[in-house]
Amino acid sequence: MKLEIISPEGIVYQGETERASFPGLGGSFDVLPHHAPLIAALQKGVIRFEKEGKTTEQPVESGFVEVKNDTLSVCIE
Repeated sequence: MKLEIISPEGIVYQGETERASFPGLGGSFDVLPHHAPLIAALQKGVIRFEKEGKTTEQPVESGFVEVKNDTLSVCIE
């Protein structure tokens, strides 16, 4: 899947991921390849994403994520 995380300062991450976990307003949720289209608001927490077995963490205060056609677009503060 393609993942792009953008903050007011610019692009935080742009690349591939095999799995991502988000701190949604209704609770944490994971996104795997071929996930159904989705738009969700994010709360304070940590975004975790994996590539080649390595997990990366990105703190987030708030934001939203859109999942569409194996592309994850994330805007964070």
